[in-house]
Amino acid sequence: NQTVVDELGRIAEQKKATKAQIALAWLLAQKPWIVPIPGTTKLHRLEENLGGASVKLAPEDLKAIHDAISAIDVQGDRYPAQLQSLVNR
Repeated sequence: NQTVVDELGRIAEQKKATKAQIALAWLLAQKPWIVPIPGTTKLHRLEENLGGASVKLAPEDLKAIHDAISAIDVQGDRYPAQLQSLVNR
């Protein structure tokens, strides 16, 4: 998974944004009906997340992220086993 994080970091440096903002901008660029709902209890993180809506990713940025995602087998489960058992019950 580190490959994807590294690619987000490279693009974030170029855009003068955070990795979280790049990840949110990537989600927003996927489909007009995809709406990320990041959770936080910290005001500074909320402000950071909101900044993701202002980040414009160029087609080459989107391709770089896609290529990084496609090049790896994502490791790890989304949820621990006991919580996964509650999904789609």
